[in-house]
Amino acid sequence: MAVEFFPYRFDKRFAAMWLPFGARPGRDGVHVGDDRLRATFGFLRLDTALDNVAGGHVTEGYRWWTAVGPRQSFADDGLTFGTNHDRGVCIHFHERVRATLSVRAHSALTVTVDDCDGLLDAIGRDEPPPPDGEA
Repeated sequence: MAVEFFPYRFDKRFAAMWLPFGARPGRDGVHVGDDRLRATFGFLRLDTALDNVAGGHVTEGYRWWTAVGPRQSFADDGLTFGTNHDRGVCIHFHERVRATLSVRAHSALTVTVDDCDGLLDAIGRDEPPPPDGEA
C-alpha cells in the first residue's frame, strides 16, 4: 500500500491559531501507510504503528476556541490538531502515544482533515456501542 495523505481542511479565518505552529495547507495532515500513521501540524508530530490504531469516528460541531490549533484536552488525555471547527476524525489508540513536545501520552487524536470518510476507510471505524440495555 502506498502512503495515503489526508490534508487538513484549513479555515483561513483561524490562521492566527495554526500559523505560529508552522502548520501549512497542502503540507500538513495525516499520512497512513502500510505500517505507520503519522499526523503533522507544523513542527508538531504524532507517529505510531498502524497496528496501534484502534479505529476512529467522525466528530463535529466544535466550539472554535476548543478546536482550532494544537490542543490537549482538559477532560481526558486526548490531543487535537485542529484547523477548523466544523468536522474531524477522532482516532483512538490501543496504547497511548506521545506527540512532539507533549508532556503526556495520548489515547486519542482528533484531526480536522478534509476527507473524514476517506481517513476512516484507511484506518478503520470504531465499533458502535451496543444499544442501551445490551452489553
